[in-house]
Amino acid sequence: MFIAMNRFKVRKGSEHDFEQVWLTRQSHLEEVPGFVIFHLLKGPEKDDHVLYASHSEWRSKKHFEAWTRSEAFRKAHASTGAGKRLYLGHPEFEGFTVLQEVKADGSANVAAE
Repeated sequence: MFIAMNRFKVRKGSEHDFEQVWLTRQSHLEEVPGFVIFHLLKGPEKDDHVLYASHSEWRSKKHFEAWTRSEAFRKAHASTGAGKRLYLGHPEFEGFTVLQEVKADGSANVAAE
């Protein structure tokens, strides 16, 4: 399992516009092999921005990397440049390989390398 996250520092007063860009876009993720789930997260408010994060889970890092080279990726990100005025700086990418998963039913898995 691989988790990909982007953090966005959204300028105060631009929260609604940022959310509309994300909530109304065609992500094309459901077309991509290895895609599991996506979340758009709203975080804490600071003096000059509100923190948001996109969070996607993939069956493997290879699946995620293949998506970043796909036509679905290009289509989903075609208008991202239009939102630059909404952000302070560039989005910050973070990628994580899942080492352990604990579920509500008490089961736990350790990821195989």
